[in-house]
Parts: sequence; C-alpha cells; structure tokens
Amino acid sequence: MTPLTRAQLVLRYAAVALAASSWGTWPLILRRADAIAQMPTALTSTIVMGVMTLAAGAVVVVQRRRSPGPQERPDRRAWAGIAWLGVADALNFVLFFAAYRTTSVAIAVLTHYLTPIFVAIAAPLVLRERATPRTAVAVAVSFAGLLLLLGPWNAVKGANDGLGAALGAGSAVFYATNVLVNKRLGRAFRPSELVCFHGLVATPLLALFVPREAWAAIDPNAFAVLFVGALGPGALAGLLFVWGLRDLPATHVSTLTLLEPLVAVIAGAVAFGEHLATVALAGAALILAGAAVVVSQRQLAK
Repeated sequence: MTPLTRAQLVLRYAAVALAASSWGTWPLILRRADAIAQMPTALTSTIVMGVMTLAAGAVVVVQRRRSPGPQERPDRRAWAGIAWLGVADALNFVLFFAAYRTTSVAIAVLTHYLTPIFVAIAAPLVLRERATPRTAVAVAVSFAGLLLLLGPWNAVKGANDGLGAALGAGSAVFYATNVLVNKRLGRAFRPSELVCFHGLVATPLLALFVPREAWAAIDPNAFAVLFVGALGPGALAGLLFVWGLRDLPATHVSTLTLLEPLVAVIAGAVAFGEHLATVALAGAALILAGAAVVVSQRQLAK
C-alpha cells in the first residue's frame, strides 16, 4: 500500500482529534436534554445509537451508488467482527453509564479512560503494531494528565466506589476492543459501513434495557436535542474517528481520545461555572503534551 503523505497524515490525526474533542460536548447535550425531560439512560442511549445508525446508513447508500466497495470483500470473520462491535459498544454504553450512577464522575471517567493503556498493551499482539518508547511515554504523560485533571482523590469516598471503578474499567475494556476491531476491519468496510452495521446490532441490544412505559413518555423537545447531538458528536464524529483510525496506529488514536475528557471538563467550567483548579490546568497541559508527542511521530506503524 502506498505510504501516506505528511498532509494526509495530518488530516487523519486532525479527524481523530476533532472527533474526540466533539465527544467532550456530550455533557452539554445530555444536560440540556435532561433539563427538558429526564429519560432513562438506556432510552437516551438507544435514541442516540439509533439516529447514528440511520445517518451512517444514508451515507452508505450514497457511497455505494457512487463508487465501488472497499479494498477487500468482507468474509465471515469480518461480519463476526461487526457483530462483536455492536455487542461491545452496547456493553461499553451500559457499563459506563452504570459507573456514572454508582460512583463519582472523576472515578468513572478515570477508569473508563484506562482504554489507551489497554490498547497500548494489546496492539502489538492483536494488530502487530510496533511498540515504541515514544508512544509509551505519550500514553503515560497523557494518563498522568488525566489523573491531575480529574483529581479522583478529591472525590468523597463512598461504599460503592470500588464497584463504580470496576464498571468503568469494564467499559474501558470494551472501548479498547472497539478500537482494535475497528482497526482490523478498516480494509473490509468503509467507515460509514462500520458505524452503520455495528449500530444495527447495538441499537436493539440497548433497547432491551429500556422500560416499556418509557417509550410512550419520550419528550419531543428532548428528543430533538438528542437527535442533533447524534448527528454531530454522534454520527459525524464516528465517521471521522473510524476514517482516521484506518490509517493510524491504534495506540496513537486511543491516546488522542483523551481529548474528550479534557474538552468535557473545560466545557463544564465554561457552561456551568464548574471550578477548574490549577492542578487541573496542569493535567490539561500534560494531556495536550501527550497528544503532541503522538502527532509528531514520523513513523506510522500499521
């Protein structure tokens, strides 16, 4: 395969960074929807995943009419990978939101973003990506920044913090498998197909957790807010993320996803007046430094 030019690499890194940053706006979107009418988490997740799936499906239809398919025809293993993506993404949603409801936000987010560490460990084995000291430093620096940004030691220790941390770490495992499997399937499916097809599995799985009576109580205004979010930080960001992941090392991509909690914390400070301590600002600087280390690497491991 022809190596990517520097400009093409920059575009792919920018796509991943933009996707991860846009995910950091989800707290604003969810709080806005909750202010209108609070719905069960499973229902909110199902609505978002369903809209993402439909939007990506529309892109699939247009692309298939205009151009031939990807480089490889998907075989049974590829379709099995799609099925696993759907299951893993549904479990990622459920476990992460359960962690939010069980423990502090700091502990839930921190354990959820163990993902870059899991990917760094698994990528050389699963994807045959070459592990480099520079990538390891980037992961370590960014995760240290996440620790300072969230300050989990400041959270009030509760009886359920251990369970909440376990739920968050569980979601990180499924998040990490999503990154790795998406990377492996990038030659058999377009980004739009990966987003759409796995959503066809994840959406009905999430719907199983929705109480029957909740469907009849959907508020149209809250739905509209979620709909817009599902198109922007949902479908569009998902397409950008998968497109960038296709040609970048999974360890680099997973490290850049730490921009999500960074943007979320800054958004909370700006929109809701949440306090941002000096140590948190130092953590933000470390996350950006880790991202800079990743983007500045010249070699592209595939």
